[in-house]
Amino acid sequence: MKSALITGGSSGIGLAIARALQEDGYALTLAARRPEPLEAAAAELGALAVPANLGDPDECVRVVAAHAAHHGGMNVLVNSAGIGIGGSFADQETKKIALQVDVNLTATLVVTRESLPLLRATRGQIVTLASIAGTMPTPGLTVYGATKAALIAWTTSLNREESEHGIRATAISPGFVATRMTQWTGLSEDEQISTDDIVALVRTVLSLSPTARVPNIVVERVGDDY
Repeated sequence: MKSALITGGSSGIGLAIARALQEDGYALTLAARRPEPLEAAAAELGALAVPANLGDPDECVRVVAAHAAHHGGMNVLVNSAGIGIGGSFADQETKKIALQVDVNLTATLVVTRESLPLLRATRGQIVTLASIAGTMPTPGLTVYGATKAALIAWTTSLNREESEHGIRATAISPGFVATRMTQWTGLSEDEQISTDDIVALVRTVLSLSPTARVPNIVVERVGDDY
């Protein structure tokens, strides 16, 4: 049976993707920090739940090992865990800078590195949630934007490195998506990108033939004037 590992899979975009993949016949592992919503999501989807602090590289290694032990292989990796802390960069505390780098960037790299042997065996695919903030100036979200820009660049390089193994990687870089993380914007759900839009893009990427690869998808929010 096909399987997928989804970090940040207990809420928001990650949970929406998890529901879609479960509908499409994938056995799932969900990894997230908060045990209660994680267990609820896993129960709903019949998934393996792995509570983990993804800001800790050792925990990232443990997540992939748990998936491999339970499912035996991996066809899709979805890197959806992330955190953004707003405010002027001049006022950002070092621990808040480190937290964003650890969760958004380092965790994604470590989880993916550990998953590569499994993905090579299936010629699998990697989907990473980046952000439009990684493609343009983002005052007030400077560190967040920097981590997302790094993920976009990393995805492009990873595609070149893993081409011989048949692995394909895609970064998805949306504007504001209607989730709990964007409630601070004051925008209504109808004014934001829907999680259904992100799910549709993920399904499209996963349905492409083995010769087609999409390194990055930028999704603008109608009404934004960049």
